[in-house]
Amino acid sequence: MKQLQLIASALFAGLLVTGPAAAQDKPVNDYPTMARADYVFACMQVNGRSRQILEKCSCSIDVIAELLPYDKYEEAETIMSVRQKGGEAVAPLMTPEYQEKILEMKRAQVEGELRCF
Repeated sequence: MKQLQLIASALFAGLLVTGPAAAQDKPVNDYPTMARADYVFACMQVNGRSRQILEKCSCSIDVIAELLPYDKYEEAETIMSVRQKGGEAVAPLMTPEYQEKILEMKRAQVEGELRCF
């Protein structure tokens, strides 16, 4: 009986030690709910408004969040939004540096579509 208690204690102690370490291995979910909801809403506007599309769009933003930190996603979204306005003020956002930020996000979006649609 004493040996069984020692084994149980050792297993429990092992769980305590590995629990936080395992949690640290998981990627941080740093996308705010509102950003995820905006993406899903826009995705459903383009692809249809069914339960199946809701699931696919939700899956897609999860893949994007897995591949691209939120700060990079937000920066690319901002660049694309400002560029849509056009005009001379947008010219600085046409450099290769900004193009690469947009391409990085688009690659993540394509991966999301490949995995989810």
